[in-house]
Amino acid sequence: MAHIARLRRYPVKGLDGMGVASARITDAGTLAGDREYAMCDQAAGSIETGEAMQTLAYNGKQSDRIHALDTAVDPETETLTVTPPDGDRRVFDLATDEGRAAASEWFGAFIDDSVEFRRREPPAFVDRPDAGPSVISTATLEAVASWFDDMTVAGARRRLRANVEVGGVPAFWEDRFVGPDAPAFIVDGADGAVQFAGVEPCARCVVPSRDPETGDPLPSFRERFVERRKATFPEWADPDEFPHYYTVMLISRVPAESRARTVAVGDTIRVVEPSDR
Repeated sequence: MAHIARLRRYPVKGLDGMGVASARITDAGTLAGDREYAMCDQAAGSIETGEAMQTLAYNGKQSDRIHALDTAVDPETETLTVTPPDGDRRVFDLATDEGRAAASEWFGAFIDDSVEFRRREPPAFVDRPDAGPSVISTATLEAVASWFDDMTVAGARRRLRANVEVGGVPAFWEDRFVGPDAPAFIVDGADGAVQFAGVEPCARCVVPSRDPETGDPLPSFRERFVERRKATFPEWADPDEFPHYYTVMLISRVPAESRARTVAVGDTIRVVEPSDR
């Protein structure tokens, strides 16, 4: 049976994610606490909305040194713990101006660029502020990991960075939800049904090609990925909705009537056709 197998949010854009047992859908349609903080380019000023967000906030695309850090955020205290390769652990209080300033100084020195830690209300610093959670199936992660020597499913999970992982379905199940006649899926949560509609397949950047712990690139990653993605493209997907084969994962949208509700690991999922919505 289709169900939520994992939920993951990324408190600081570009840094390590954290698994959660449940997550509230915000009024903006995103997971609460996801990409709430970001390292921002100080030269970009105070731009806060629209496409400029993608150039404002740093992630692994701007600096491969980020991969060398082990990071964790305590959701109760909003403290960020960072362990660099030299093992000299640092702790920053992101809830205070002083803590964010200290984090900005340390991270700027580490990546050799001037950055400023900022917090933003939902949709926060997600790449597509008009969309919602990213979705992938466990079987898709298993398939992608099988394409590369020495890549584990856990490694694929860290490379692809999805919010919602679906179990009990075949590989590339999520591909069926894009297109004008595509179905949606509904998560039956404890406080009401939450509908997820497909927006677009996720075109990938350079980040999945890098080792999530060291940042070292995997040779010929994109070429191998495209070759295998083309060969395994599912019959239930609409190829006209995919700009190329370097795509995997679904970008979804949660409609307004499904927001301010909670989804949890173990919640069942059912597919609904357009005529049944």
